[in-house]
Amino acid sequence: MNLNYFSAFILGVIEGITEFLPISSTGHLILTSKLLSINQNEFTKSFEIVIQSGAILSIIVLYLRKIISNPKMILYMIIGFIPSGVLGLLFYKFIKQYLFSTFVVSLMLIIWGIIFILVEFLLKGRYYKLQIDTKTALLIGFFQCFALIPGTSRSGATIIGGMLLGLSRKDATEFSFLLSVPTIIIASAYDLIKEKSIIFNSDIYVLLVGFITSFIFAYISVKWLINFVSKHSLVIFGIYRIIIGIIFIYL
Repeated sequence: MNLNYFSAFILGVIEGITEFLPISSTGHLILTSKLLSINQNEFTKSFEIVIQSGAILSIIVLYLRKIISNPKMILYMIIGFIPSGVLGLLFYKFIKQYLFSTFVVSLMLIIWGIIFILVEFLLKGRYYKLQIDTKTALLIGFFQCFALIPGTSRSGATIIGGMLLGLSRKDATEFSFLLSVPTIIIASAYDLIKEKSIIFNSDIYVLLVGFITSFIFAYISVKWLINFVSKHSLVIFGIYRIIIGIIFIYL
């Protein structure tokens, strides 16, 4: 099946909800596309770039004032992006060609689901006092490198990294959101340059449906997650990841 308004809406919802939840948006998009029997072609890849851009716009809208009012935060965001940016550029073709498979996604959903649960139990009762600085931003950037493997979850890897380094769950989550701005913008721009002729010759209304839907649901998802992690652990996400990973391996 080719992308139409219905499938664009569904994928926009999935991208918006999962981009910033620690459950892997890439993984869910791959798995959802399989369930909807959507043809994987050049337009589909371009569509995914567009809906990612919709999700990142929600972060810019929500956190623009915080970013502008704290020039150091811009520096931390750039520093945090560097490790995954370099590795992503070096291994771009390998990742796109060999790692975007249902099995890899399912396996990483399970593995990182287990990691979430173990880390939460390891850090249970720990007092968090660390504030973000240059060193912490760089180290979290290295954790983000794990997310180059589809199914890992960029937000999940960076939140876990931040917590292990001493950030509170809420602070780690917020920095994960901010770190997504340069990461997704640059990654999307790189893909856009490679696919620009396809995007500009595509059904603009299908792209708009995905973009707007992704923005709306990402905005809601981000606000919900900040409230959730202020009161609860990531264990529920770990359990969800394990269950969904097992289901898709079985299917």
